[in-house]
Amino acid sequence: MSPETTPELQTTTGADAIDEAIAKGIDFDGSPIPAEKLDLYNQVMALEAGRQRSGVSNTMRSRIVRIGAKHIPQEELNQKLIDAGFAPLKDKEIAFFYSGK
Repeated sequence: MSPETTPELQTTTGADAIDEAIAKGIDFDGSPIPAEKLDLYNQVMALEAGRQRSGVSNTMRSRIVRIGAKHIPQEELNQKLIDAGFAPLKDKEIAFFYSGK
């Protein structure tokens, strides 16, 4: 294939991979994302963009818990939060993120 016809390789790793795929309207398997799904996603993201924020530290902690729970065992994540000066895991976070593990 010539460079003009070679499809652009899409990465499926990293924090921006999903955002890049959404912006292109193409799923990782190369299939188009249905317009209805993109429209709803964009509507909800527009609402989120207009929401008043409570603070950077709170958002950082929320992201750490939400993403960290996928990769780090509960006790280890809890200790890491404490060591970094964040509040420890709350009972409702433990129930939500760790109850099925």
